[in-house]
Amino acid sequence: MNEILIRFLIGGIVVSAFALVSDVFKPKSFAGIFGAAPSVALATISLTVIKSGRAYAAIEAHSMIYGALAFILYAWLVGRLLLRCKWSTLLVTASALAVWCVSALGLWMVFVR
Repeated sequence: MNEILIRFLIGGIVVSAFALVSDVFKPKSFAGIFGAAPSVALATISLTVIKSGRAYAAIEAHSMIYGALAFILYAWLVGRLLLRCKWSTLLVTASALAVWCVSALGLWMVFVR
């Protein structure tokens, strides 16, 4: 129960801080980017430091970075395919998930293991 409370407090504080930062940027659609993922990642890393120590949290943070890099590749690929090929959005996004999985796992195996 304590972990849930800590996650709630850290997440709430960080979401509020990122929401304030996102008000500065234009367009306002950036607000979603700065609201969810960073706050969840920071809350998770904070709890991991408390629960398992800094060394393990560093491994987890590196894994998050590699997942984010793989997601950038995924988003770029989806954007290119949707703009150039005019294929179904569901087909493109579902198929590109394989690219994200392979690239995230590949980065993790090369750099973390």
